[in-house]
Amino acid sequence: MKTVLAMTLLAGSVLHCAHAADYPAKPIRFINPTAPGGTAEPIARVIALKMSETLGQTVVVDSRGGAGGTVGTATAATAAPDGYTILLGVVSPMAINVTLYGSKLPYHPLKHFAPVSLITKVPQVLSVHPSVQATSIKQLVELAKAPNSNINYGSAGNGTTGHLVAELLKRRAGISLTHIPFKGSGPALSALLSADVGIMLSGPPAVIGMSQAGRLRVLATSGTRRTPVLPDVPTFIESGLNIDVTSWYCLVVPAGTSQPVVARLHSALVGALKSPQVSDTLLKMGAPPEWSSPEQLREFLAVEIRKFAEVLAIAGAKID
Repeated sequence: MKTVLAMTLLAGSVLHCAHAADYPAKPIRFINPTAPGGTAEPIARVIALKMSETLGQTVVVDSRGGAGGTVGTATAATAAPDGYTILLGVVSPMAINVTLYGSKLPYHPLKHFAPVSLITKVPQVLSVHPSVQATSIKQLVELAKAPNSNINYGSAGNGTTGHLVAELLKRRAGISLTHIPFKGSGPALSALLSADVGIMLSGPPAVIGMSQAGRLRVLATSGTRRTPVLPDVPTFIESGLNIDVTSWYCLVVPAGTSQPVVARLHSALVGALKSPQVSDTLLKMGAPPEWSSPEQLREFLAVEIRKFAEVLAIAGAKID
């Protein structure tokens, strides 16, 4: 009986290795849990193109926005752990929403996903429509404190980094702003450009082009240092407000994905991030490439979940 069991386990191991050696044998679905036109999609697309070259199979970006990234992330969490569904992990559904949604969140980042690598960290950018009579955070605060002020802000959805930073802004500056959540930074940006909202917080890739075209005005960025793609824009800290919250993106796969497949994906991703083609594009977006080992990413996610639980308590952000 022991001999039969050993032979069965050996056969399974050999078959598993064979499958890993053949991977990938068909196109890979790369879920982006945000709406098209925002910060995450261009990051996913430039990486997918390079990974396709390395893996020899098409990596197809599938944008599934909704509920602050929860919809797309939950879809990936329940996918088969065979390496043919990968996820662009975003700070909101992978860290913030753990506290914001609590037991209502249909997955847990550390239980339902296997980490692959970090991709980039980006600041949050506060942009206003040109009709908003403010060219600095100080002027915006004064405007918001004026009698009968009714300024609203758009975000990529409840629980997103933009939502959280705006609530921190309200607390730190002692002002009132009305939250208008959208199903992604793309729809929120459209609302800002049409003046349906006066303010928006997002990552640099979503707004740099429109800022350069004069269709919106950037007042501040989060983080401790200015972002190289917006060198003339001060940080919130420089503007007198203690707001140091950044967004990040990573690659994860459904829990249970074999180690050889994770290793193959890690190699392809890091190779893409190191390539001039991807690195230069991400830098121009304001999203400098930054990779890690799977173990480092797991530790990073655990720390970020704890950190954002504390930030949420300070900001008082709630689900609208």
